[in-house]
Order: sequence, then C-alpha cells, then structure tokens
Amino acid sequence: MSEDHATRMKRLAMRSMRRGIKEMDLILSRFWAEEGPGLSADDLDLYEALLHENDQDLYQWVSGQAAPPARFSALIARLGK
Repeated sequence: MSEDHATRMKRLAMRSMRRGIKEMDLILSRFWAEEGPGLSADDLDLYEALLHENDQDLYQWVSGQAAPPARFSALIARLGK
C-alpha cells in the first residue's frame, strides 16, 4: 500500500527535523520549510533518497568539505544557500 501525498509530506518534514546531528536538523528543516511544499515529484524522490544518506556525509557535502555524488549535486547546492 502506498502512502498518500499528505502523509509523505509530513513524514519528510519530520525526517528533515529529526536527524542525527543538530547542524543537519537546522539545514534540512529550514530547506524543507522554504522549499519542501513546492518540490516536484521527482525532486521529492531525490530528497527522500538524500535523507537516507549519512549525516556526516551530508554535512561535508553541504559545507563544501567534500563533493557530493553527481545525482545530489544540484539539490546540495540548494541546501547550502
């Protein structure tokens, strides 16, 4: 059974706020509040995949300490603004 759009949006909002490290909580929850509701279906899929990544890797990508995988590079650029 697949979840409806509203349930998915709530789940992604919660996953954006409850990470492992506080820095990523702040970055992802801000991004979600500003852009989450307007993301396309493809962008939602990509964002959800990004949320499965390790927080330490995410932070290094967003902070520019390491290059993100190519499939996440445009999304990471949006997160870091």
